Amino acid sequence: MDLRKQLLKEHSKENSQHIFDYLLENPERFAELMEIFTQEDYRLNQRSAWIIGLVGETKGEWLLPYFSTLIDCLENPIHNAIARNIYRSFQSLSIPKEFEAQLYDLCLRDLSNPKSAIAIKVFAMTVAFNISKNHGELQEELALVIEEQMPYGSTGFKSRSRKILKAISKNKKKS
Repeated sequence: MDLRKQLLKEHSKENSQHIFDYLLENPERFAELMEIFTQEDYRLNQRSAWIIGLVGETKGEWLLPYFSTLIDCLENPIHNAIARNIYRSFQSLSIPKEFEAQLYDLCLRDLSNPKSAIAIKVFAMTVAFNISKNHGELQEELALVIEEQMPYGSTGFKSRSRKILKAISKNKKKS
């Protein structure tokens, strides 16, 4: 399969799933998808991001060699789909220690940004919480940011916020 042509063919859930299924059968081609993802073509970035999100949920180990690249993409994403799907992927991964501080800061930046899309905020909140589990001192800061954002959040945002705040509260009582 020519990944670039297939990505340009259409932007749909079915096409993304088709490409993802192809990559499952041909994991050696994942590097090519990452190459496409990091090039400066708005449409290809957006469409390949969806597949990166799928990879993160089921084959997260494929992303480990690309952590630095993915975090660089979070610094200045050219499309919401990029940040949304990178955070979505990172939710279920164990974050390498050397990236925790930088990623935590990016999560708080996007969680606090009133212009961030709700999905980006929710995924970033979860990633920040997962990082904070290893660093109790960060949980208080995260709780403050979440509480500050709750009045402006959607129903889904508020639901995730309550769950994370409850978990932070439990962790506080243990220590």
